[in-house]
Amino acid sequence: MPTATTEARVAGTGSAAARFRCDRSAASARARPRTLARQEPTVVRYASPPARTGLAVLLCTAALGLAGCGDSAKIPDHQTVGASPTIPAPNPSLIPTVDIAPAKGWPTGATPNASAGMTVTALARDLDHPRWLYVLPNGDVLVAESNAPPKETTTGSGIREFVMQQVMKRAGAGVPSANRITLLRDADGNGTAELRSIFLENLYSPFGMALVGNDLYVANANAVMKFPYQEGQTRIDAPGVKVADLPGGPINHHWTKGLVASPDGRMLYVSVGSNSNVAENGMEHETNRAAVLEIDPATGQSRVFASGLRNPVGLAFEPSTGQLFAVVNERDEIGSDLVPDYLTAVREGAFYGWPYSYWGQHVDTRVEPPRPDLVAKAVVPDYALGNHVAPLGLAFATGTALPEQFRSGAFVGLHGSWNRKPPSGYKVAFVPFQDGKPTGMPVDVLTGFVAENGDANGRPVGVAFDRTGALLVADDVGNAVWRVAPPAPQTSGR
Repeated sequence: MPTATTEARVAGTGSAAARFRCDRSAASARARPRTLARQEPTVVRYASPPARTGLAVLLCTAALGLAGCGDSAKIPDHQTVGASPTIPAPNPSLIPTVDIAPAKGWPTGATPNASAGMTVTALARDLDHPRWLYVLPNGDVLVAESNAPPKETTTGSGIREFVMQQVMKRAGAGVPSANRITLLRDADGNGTAELRSIFLENLYSPFGMALVGNDLYVANANAVMKFPYQEGQTRIDAPGVKVADLPGGPINHHWTKGLVASPDGRMLYVSVGSNSNVAENGMEHETNRAAVLEIDPATGQSRVFASGLRNPVGLAFEPSTGQLFAVVNERDEIGSDLVPDYLTAVREGAFYGWPYSYWGQHVDTRVEPPRPDLVAKAVVPDYALGNHVAPLGLAFATGTALPEQFRSGAFVGLHGSWNRKPPSGYKVAFVPFQDGKPTGMPVDVLTGFVAENGDANGRPVGVAFDRTGALLVADDVGNAVWRVAPPAPQTSGR
């Protein structure tokens, strides 16, 4: 049987001290750990045969100060976006590509770069892993400061869990969850919040938020909660009431739960990611996952509204049609040129392919047993956002104060890749819409999150509009909320 060995040596903790060697004698093999020595220098070796979980991805990571190995993208970026992206043959490798921009944070005084005609200021800095934003009717901004909950049990090997933790740390996601929502108030409208208050605390990895009347709904990692709210209050001490359970459990691979209320306020929609990459943990662990759930807040009853969406996160209703849209993170480990993450309308009862196929009827042969019946009905997504860009935030332009070209369409926070070389995402992009549908090429709105040396100054997540129409962006590595708006008018004195 063909064998392969990968050796990594790290003298010290910095990536500059790392030396990495990949020997690919079996291009399609998977690897499993053989030995792990924890002395200095650290030595990690792997030998095939296969391991379905793609353990080699985790064991050849930047977590140990390594730039990963694997293939590099060959398809031009402009062919990876839009309604008809190029879909090549899969390119699995012995050691799948790992290329993470190490999380460093912003240098003092630095900000992201906005497109022409706009400026960037910090609504707030020194937050604790800000992930999601929600703007209340009076203009107050709620920020979910959150991260993954602790695992209830260990799944997989001890080595796998150890390396996963190191990967998360390198990407900026290895910090404990603050488990709170903070309120920011910019009463004088100068673009900087002069009031900061802990609005809700002791939550469980909170993410999505929605206000319906005087009820504030919060999507924790394991349940939708309801809290009483009165306009203008800066803190809620009342205990929450559970509206409905959400899939959580000991694996909880994709913990973020997006939340949006229907325009009439009658229903809640929650995005729930899969418990795996391609169902390697078994479909019995995917109940009500890889789906958008519809919840009746009056009764707590829920149902699967649409399925086959590997990891949907941001949800929003397109304003001219009332159609629900989502941004979705697709599967990994079949090459830098696959699979496109996407923006799509979420239609009731539709199936979008995961895990059996991607971008319609492109079968993923890693999934066993196959389901040709489901592949046949898989819906092709509306709009590709690029390979491995990790779209999380989604907000439609409504009364925006931004330039005319950004008045009709969707703003998407692209958190950034780990399974692609060169890295992709790490920016906020605008997708133009016409007649309620995405069209044309995306436009960069906010960039500069990756420094010239490859470090991540920040990573964008949630996006929203403040009461003036300025764009707000949560940055969970930069620990800031950025405000993007036209330059303030200059006043001349005499």
